Amino acid sequence: MHVRLLDIAHARSGDKGDTANVGVIALKREWYPILDQYLTAELVAKHYGTQLTGRVERFELPNLGAVNFLLHGALDGGGTLSLQTDAQGKVYSTSVLRLVLDVPDDVAMAAGVPMARPA
Repeated sequence: MHVRLLDIAHARSGDKGDTANVGVIALKREWYPILDQYLTAELVAKHYGTQLTGRVERFELPNLGAVNFLLHGALDGGGTLSLQTDAQGKVYSTSVLRLVLDVPDDVAMAAGVPMARPA
């Protein structure tokens, strides 16, 4: 089943120097295991592609029902050095919510996640 991240989570992002910090929080506690298993650092790195010059680190926060990503080399030097429009990385949270996760039907249905609507 295709599960839109937007349908099961919300996100916040900001800057830490040249690194964007992106937190993805499950909208329901029972949806956290979907994030934990299927929202990988590799998937996030692929999603952002050439926008990043460094690696993606992932941290699990099960007590908050969230996963956090550090996107190294995402901000062209950071807020005081960058000429990017979004030098503080605020748009990264909106962008990550456009991801669609491939989740086995039985897992998605057991968790009660909404199925992705066609684009």
